[in-house]
Amino acid sequence: MTSVEQHKLVRELRDFTARMTREEERLFDMYRKRDKDDEDLDTLSRKKLQELYEKYVVASRPKGNPLDSLFSKKP
Repeated sequence: MTSVEQHKLVRELRDFTARMTREEERLFDMYRKRDKDDEDLDTLSRKKLQELYEKYVVASRPKGNPLDSLFSKKP
């Protein structure tokens, strides 16, 4: 993971801190501080940051276009 990808993950996760558990929020604050100091995360921290990203950001995105059901052809 490059530093640009790391910045992107931290930036997008900031909006989801209210949904995180106390432990996840504590970990994310640590990642945010390390990101602010331009430190590279180790492999375990990168993995946990990626898991948080997938749990909150990716899961909140719609799976498809919500208008598809309105315009689908019915037999």
